[in-house]
Amino acid sequence: MTTATRAPLVHSYLYLRRAIGLIGLALPVVLILGKQLAQGGDLIGSLSGYYYTDLGNVFVGAMCAAGVFLLAYYGHDFIDNVASTVAGLGAIGLALFPTTPDHDATSWQRTSGVLHLVFAAAFFLMLAYFCLRLFPHDGEQPPGTGVVYRGCGVVILAALVLIAVTSRLRLVPDWHPALWLESAAVWAFGVAWLVKGQTLTPKSVP
Repeated sequence: MTTATRAPLVHSYLYLRRAIGLIGLALPVVLILGKQLAQGGDLIGSLSGYYYTDLGNVFVGAMCAAGVFLLAYYGHDFIDNVASTVAGLGAIGLALFPTTPDHDATSWQRTSGVLHLVFAAAFFLMLAYFCLRLFPHDGEQPPGTGVVYRGCGVVILAALVLIAVTSRLRLVPDWHPALWLESAAVWAFGVAWLVKGQTLTPKSVP
């Protein structure tokens, strides 16, 4: 493949990565601020809970878009492609199977909530895997960028652990810990993909 034909393909992958990163950075802000502007009232306990607000379509649309982008992403090897496929299916699954509502949940809604947790776990764990194992070792980025990826991966894993702990022990519920921890994980995911798309580390295409 010549340089002339390779450059558009490289740019396409960079744009795809940037799109995934921008969704990650924008989603918590749009959901939290958008709901306060549209409906007012208290914060919702988690990002997934915004499904039941006026911003529900935004949540579903953003996660489905991220999922499609991840499914379309073609990595360096088989493991890379499997990870992006699992992450993409996780993103779409958690959007299509909403979390269990806080009150008056039906039997199907409780089942959907279990599936939501499974898909969400697959999504975030694969994102952490990208950050901790795949991105730092693919040879694309300038020296030192691996520290950023690993930091993002640690943030994602730490957020998942803290969500489980605070939910299980019912710690500081008035602070909405799951909401802010999920937001931190999604922001870390967004930063990692923006760096991968060379938005935060510009690099010319040969």
